[in-house]
Amino acid sequence: MAEVTLFLREYVKTRRDVGAIAPSSARLCRALTRYMIPNPARPRAVLEVGAGTGAVTRYITGSLGPLDTLDLIEANPRFATLLRDTYAGDPRVRTHTGLIQEHELGSYDTIVCGLPFANFDARTTEDIFDRLLASLRPGGTLSFFGYVGGETVRRTLADGADRERTLAGLGALRGILRRHTFRTETVLGNLPPARVHHLAPVGPPVHSEQAHACDCRATSA
Repeated sequence: MAEVTLFLREYVKTRRDVGAIAPSSARLCRALTRYMIPNPARPRAVLEVGAGTGAVTRYITGSLGPLDTLDLIEANPRFATLLRDTYAGDPRVRTHTGLIQEHELGSYDTIVCGLPFANFDARTTEDIFDRLLASLRPGGTLSFFGYVGGETVRRTLADGADRERTLAGLGALRGILRRHTFRTETVLGNLPPARVHHLAPVGPPVHSEQAHACDCRATSA
C-alpha cells in the first residue's frame, strides 16, 4: 500500500515523467517479462529502465538465477531510493538514478522498459531506442508498453507547438515499431489496458518460438 501511495503522489507531481497512472498489474508484468528465457549455458544480464516502484522488478528478480544480473535505471529519485532499499541485500541487482541518457549501458540479453514514450519528442524517442537496441546481445529482446488509446488521447489534448511536438514524437515511435517489432500483445487486465511491444535489433529473436510456447503455459496458469 505504501508503494501505491508513493506512486500516486509522484504521478500527481510529475505526471509527464511518470507516465503511468498506477503500478503495472500482474498480467502486464508477465507480458513484459515474456522473453526472459532461462539460459543454462551462461548468466543472463537484464536491464529495466523506468522501474518505478518495482512492480515489474519483482517479476524479473523472481526468475533470475544466482549468477544473473539486473541493472535498474530510474529517473525519479524517490522511486530509486525505494528500489535501492528493497534490493540492498541482493548482489545481483544494481540501481542507478537518473535518465537513461546519463548512463553508459552494458550488454544485455533482455531489456524491459517502462518509459512514457507518448510524452517524448521525436529526438528523445529515437535516441533512447538507439541506445537500448544497441545494448542488446545477439538474440536479445526489448519489451515496453503503452496504454491502449494513449496516442489518440495525446493527439486530442495537444495543441499549438505541443501538438507538433507530440505528432512528431508519435511518428518516430511508429517508425521504430515498424522496423523492430516481432510481436505485440494486448493486456486487458491492467489499469488502463495496455499494449506490449517486443522488439529486436534485426528480425525476430532466435528464441521467439520457445517464448511463444511459454506464453501458452502462462495463460493457462
